[in-house]
Amino acid sequence: MSSLLPADGTMGGKSPQAEIYRLGASGPSLNSVLASVDGITRRLALLHIDVDGIGTINATLGENIVEQALRVAARRLVQAVPDDAWLWRLGSEEFVAAIAYRDGDSDGETLAERLREAFDAPVQVPPFVLDVTLSIGIAVYPDHAHDAAALLVAAEQTLRRAKRSGPGGQAIYVPDVPLDPANDPGREHSGHRFVDAIAQSEFRLYYQPVVSAQDGSIVACSSLLRWHNTQEGVLRANRILPAVERAGLAGAVGLWTIETAIGQVQRWRGMGIDYLNASVPLEGALLSRGECLDLIGELLHRYDVAGAAIEFEVSESVLTLDAPHVAANLAGLRAMGAVLTLGDFGMRGLSLATLAQFPLDRLKIDRSLLRNITTNPRSAALVRGIIAMGHQLGMTLVAKGVETDAELGFLRRNHCDFFQGYLFSPPLPGTDIDELLRQRFLLPHVFQDSVSMQPTRTLLLLDDEENVLRSLVRLLRRDGYRLLAANSVSEAFDLLARNDVQVVLSDQRMPDMSGTEFLARVRDLYPDTVRLALSGYTDLETISQAINQDAAYRFLIKPWDDADLREHVRAAFRLVEQRGNGGHRE
Repeated sequence: MSSLLPADGTMGGKSPQAEIYRLGASGPSLNSVLASVDGITRRLALLHIDVDGIGTINATLGENIVEQALRVAARRLVQAVPDDAWLWRLGSEEFVAAIAYRDGDSDGETLAERLREAFDAPVQVPPFVLDVTLSIGIAVYPDHAHDAAALLVAAEQTLRRAKRSGPGGQAIYVPDVPLDPANDPGREHSGHRFVDAIAQSEFRLYYQPVVSAQDGSIVACSSLLRWHNTQEGVLRANRILPAVERAGLAGAVGLWTIETAIGQVQRWRGMGIDYLNASVPLEGALLSRGECLDLIGELLHRYDVAGAAIEFEVSESVLTLDAPHVAANLAGLRAMGAVLTLGDFGMRGLSLATLAQFPLDRLKIDRSLLRNITTNPRSAALVRGIIAMGHQLGMTLVAKGVETDAELGFLRRNHCDFFQGYLFSPPLPGTDIDELLRQRFLLPHVFQDSVSMQPTRTLLLLDDEENVLRSLVRLLRRDGYRLLAANSVSEAFDLLARNDVQVVLSDQRMPDMSGTEFLARVRDLYPDTVRLALSGYTDLETISQAINQDAAYRFLIKPWDDADLREHVRAAFRLVEQRGNGGHRE
C-alpha cells in the first residue's frame, strides 16, 4: 500500500514517480479522506489501477525501458487526475486514485474514463513505441465497503476480475460475481457477443460537444462508442475495437455507429436543433470497401439527413495503408457535402506528403500533443506549427482533450478553430446531452471577457514573496494597467496562457525556477512580450546572462526606486506599442 498525494501536490523538479508517495511519506491517508465523506450526500470512488504489460516489456526490452515507461505512465496519471481527487502508488506498476462526489458530479467511472484517455497515445521510449493500457477496478464507499481496508480489498478484487478479460479491462465492484467466459470481451471467438450487443442495445454512442473558438457555441458533437457490458461495466472504443477487428466485424460495427449518429442528427433536427452536426469515426474496414458510398448514401437518404450534417473522422493508420477505394471513397463523401477530418494527426506516422494527397477539411490535434503547451516552449511550438500548417493547407483545426482554461487561452491566442474536451463537458449519452445543447453557448464568460473586456495594457507581476507582490501592485496600479499577480511560476504560466499580456516583471530568486529561466521560457512561448527582471542580488554573471540571452529587456535591482521602476514599466509598454506600429524591435 502507499500513501496519498493530492493530485495537485507536485514536487517541483522531482520525477513524476517521486511525486506519488508510498505509505509512510507525507500526504493524507485514505482514512482521513474517508472521514471527509459523509457517505450520505457524498460518496468516494476508489480506483485500483494496474499498468498492463509491464512484465512482457521487462522480459523483452529490459528493466531500463520498463523504468522509463513507468515514469511516463506516472506523469500521465498525475496530469490526468483532477485537482479535487487523489493519487496513490501501490507498487511499481500499481496505483490507486480516489474521487469524492455527489449525485450528478463526476464519479469513479468518469475518472476512469479520463485516466484511460491519457493512454490513448502510445508511450514513446526511444527507440520503442509501446501501446500501454490500464486495467481498472472501481469500488465505492459506503456502497461496497464501510472502512478503508475493506474498500481497498473490494477495489483489488474488482481489478482482478477486470484483468481476466485481457489488457485494458474495467469493472465495478459486484459482490460474489463469477467470471462468465461467454461475456469475456477479450476472447477472439466471441464475435457473436458483439452482434448480440448491438441487438440488445449494449452498444451505445456518447456525444462530446465541439465548440467554436469565436463565441463558445456548440457546432458539432463527436460520437464516441461505448459498450455497456454486463460484466465489465462501460467499455471505451479502444477497449472494444481491437477485439471487434479480430472477430472480423469492424465494418459492421462501424456502419452501426454511422447509422446511429445519423439517426441522432435526425432526432436533433426534430427538436429544432438544426445547427448541429455529428462527427463520427469512419473505420478502415468500411472505407476500403467499394460499396462504402452506397451504404452511407442510403443511410443519409433513409433518415433524410444532408451529407453536410456529418463529419467523418479518419485515422492516420487508414491513410498510410494505401488500401483500394480509400481515395475514391473520401472524394465521394466530400462530394456529398460531408466534412472529412483526420482524427489523430501526428500519432500514427502519416507523412506530410501523404497528408497533402487526400481531400481533408479538418485536423484534430490529439490530447497528447496539448500537454505542457503553456509551460514548454517546444510543445507550444509544435502545436503552433500544426495550426499554421493546417491553415496553410486550407483546413480548420480541432484541439481534442482541452481540460484547462490555460490550454483554452493558449489555443485561442494561436488561432485554433474548435475545441473538444472535459473543460466543456465529458462525453454524455444521447438523451443526457439535450440540456447542454439547448444552452448552445458554453463558458460564455470566458469568450465574452476575452473578446470585449481586456484592456490593451496588461502587466504580469511574479514574485514568491507575498509582501513584495503586494507592494508592486500598490505601486503600479496607479498607472492604469490591468495587473495580474502570481506568486509561483506555474500560476504565472497559467495567467500568460489565459490573458494577452504585454509586459512581464519577474523576481530573479524563486524556489521552483530562476527568473532568468522563467523569462527565457516566456520569450520562447510569447516572443512579443517585453520582459523585466527584478532582483535583490547584484550578480553580474546572472545579469549578463539574462541580457545576452534576450531573456530580459531590463534587469532591475531591489530595493527599487518607485519613480524609476514606474518609468521602466512605462518604457516597456512604449516599446510594445512601437513594435505594434512597425517600429524597430530591440
